[in-house]
Amino acid sequence: MNRNEPRPAGPASNILTFPGLSSPRLLHGIFNRYGGTSPPPWDSRNVSFGLGDDRANVRANREAIKQALGCSRLVSARQVHGREIFALQEAPEADLEVDGCDGIVTNVPAVGLMIQQADCQAVMLFEPARGVVAIVHAGWRGSVANIIAATVAVMKETFGAETARLIAGISPSLGPCCAEFVNFRDELPSAFLPYQVRPAYFDFWAISRDQLLAVGVRPENIHVAGICTRCSRDYFSYRREKVTGRFASVIGLEK
Repeated sequence: MNRNEPRPAGPASNILTFPGLSSPRLLHGIFNRYGGTSPPPWDSRNVSFGLGDDRANVRANREAIKQALGCSRLVSARQVHGREIFALQEAPEADLEVDGCDGIVTNVPAVGLMIQQADCQAVMLFEPARGVVAIVHAGWRGSVANIIAATVAVMKETFGAETARLIAGISPSLGPCCAEFVNFRDELPSAFLPYQVRPAYFDFWAISRDQLLAVGVRPENIHVAGICTRCSRDYFSYRREKVTGRFASVIGLEK
């Protein structure tokens, strides 16, 4: 596994980036929970409108993300743990949150594609030759549905992306140390059993890596943050806190 160590996050450095995704054509960042305006229990950079936080706080936190990355719009998903992918083919007039999808793909510049997280993965994808980016919300249900493959299919069919050129980054998320599924026999397919690292604990980073390999992404182009959100208090974690905020992973094309 090529982890290509990401630059560290923390109170003094609130944005995590992958050196493997560094490109003058690309903007990206994983924003930890610090540096925002939301009070407890959403403290402090909560980007979700659906948790009870004041909407003005969320808007301010999202605006700060746009300013940090230099994008003019944010396009996010109102995530449902499904397999629907939204293809953005023209610039929106304002920030946009799309109902009922868990993946977003575009070739439109200056737009940040955002996933909201508190243990689930965000999988970032970049095809430099065609100038196409995507982001995937992959909780365990998304992994079971192989939303990664569905997203790559849209990148290929709608935007002409070549899978061998894809570069992928897997964000901080629930690690194999903490991904306990006591009902895994009912929730997870038998194909996931080899990823069980000890009784009832699963390595979803490895699952996503293998799903990326299966669609043609080269192993050297897969970068894994390797940070468990339940263990690291730099990130929101539903498993750790239950009532909490959501942090943001964002990818987009430069103007």
